[in-house]
Amino acid sequence: MSSIDRLLSNYARQVRLPWSAHTSGKQRVWFAVYPPAEERRVRARLPQFEALTLEAHHGWTTIDLTDLLPKWISGHEYREGIFSEPEQFSANSELEDLAVERVRYGCMREDVDATSVVAIMGLATLFDFMRVSSLIERVEDCVRGRLLVLFPGEYAGNVYRFMDARDGFNYMAVPITSTESFITP
Repeated sequence: MSSIDRLLSNYARQVRLPWSAHTSGKQRVWFAVYPPAEERRVRARLPQFEALTLEAHHGWTTIDLTDLLPKWISGHEYREGIFSEPEQFSANSELEDLAVERVRYGCMREDVDATSVVAIMGLATLFDFMRVSSLIERVEDCVRGRLLVLFPGEYAGNVYRFMDARDGFNYMAVPITSTESFITP
């Protein structure tokens, strides 16, 4: 069984577990953790994540952050300078603010309720421009059902490392990994 098949299997078990309505925002966040090299394979299998969610009688919404950086740069007044000297470029908090706005909007849509899964994909495109931990902390209060973060990185010892390169962060989210029979209720 491939690592993505195991991730899907572990996700299927997690999404079928009973959901408590009395959990904090932090506990409503699930991290589907996979090696960064598997990003394209996970994207290709996204319809299977959706199908498993619908089979478990939950709603599904996808928020794709892939185009956030290129759209932001293309509309930036100093884009020519950014392209001529990219080493001087810093997105500061502007990009993170846009990501937060997009995720909040997705979580607050009319068709999203306490039985829905909102999946965030495309985080790899934002590597080195923002911190995933900060994004999640800023949106956790608007999660009504569950927030599934497709996370290219690693999870070990309750620490998540984005793209296997940054210092890890300890977050209270539920990890779903591609480890054989790994599941945390």
